[in-house]
Amino acid sequence: MKATLLVAASLALAAAPAFAADADAGKEKSKTCAACHGPDGNSVAPDFPRIAGQYYDYLVRVIGEYKSGARKNPIMMPMVEKLTKRDIEDLAAYFSQQKGLVTKY
Repeated sequence: MKATLLVAASLALAAAPAFAADADAGKEKSKTCAACHGPDGNSVAPDFPRIAGQYYDYLVRVIGEYKSGARKNPIMMPMVEKLTKRDIEDLAAYFSQQKGLVTKY
């Protein structure tokens, strides 16, 4: 019984960051992103990646890497420099909930 509770508590704590984020707030904050990535994260321009449907954790990590300078991109770095941790989480929540486009090669 104790083991079951411990596992359940661990899973709840691991998922907590995703639940703290607000996808509706992320949608509002994503208006700047829409110029390159499209309003729902499905860019139609081949120069800009489609971010719709990406994993929440991946988006948080990548946006954070642009913000910290670990990832260098002259377009993205100024776009994310003033984002707070909460902004990043909200944006990741919004874009991760969008349906990505399937492309055929």
